[in-house]
Amino acid sequence: MTGLVIKDLPEKLHRQLKERASRHHRSMTKEVLAMLEQALAKDAVSPPIAQPFKGGFALTDDFIERARREGRE
Repeated sequence: MTGLVIKDLPEKLHRQLKERASRHHRSMTKEVLAMLEQALAKDAVSPPIAQPFKGGFALTDDFIERARREGRE
């Protein structure tokens, strides 16, 4: 496994990391790994943003009522 050294870590970030690790019952190293995994997983799995529907039918009260009835069956 490779290593990573973080230089010039501000004291405030160090303190926040230490407190967060303590809350999660982890070492600071394990906490940083968990945070990195979570952040990178979000980037990898982000679905593309859906485009707005530009359909050609009117959304009428009748259509909505029919959809409700069919959804309950």
